Amino acid sequence: MAKESMKAREVKRRKTVERYAEKRAALKKAGDYVGLQKLPRNASPVRMHNRCSLTGRPKGYIRHYGISRIVFREMASQGLIPGVRKASW
Repeated sequence: MAKESMKAREVKRRKTVERYAEKRAALKKAGDYVGLQKLPRNASPVRMHNRCSLTGRPKGYIRHYGISRIVFREMASQGLIPGVRKASW
């Protein structure tokens, strides 16, 4: 389980990216890299980290499902994910 502070930091980064998305796109299109450097660092979408939507785990993230590998395995063995069958885990 991820710390609440780490989850909150990711939410804050996501909001900052959304807030500056249009401005970043305009500066990039114009080629104004000095203007891009003056924006906050967390305004870059590269600084966001994918986390499991259920546990907040940052590692072993499966992008298609939005969950970590451990949660995926538990849900698949319970039959909660359609089209996935347990083979030999």
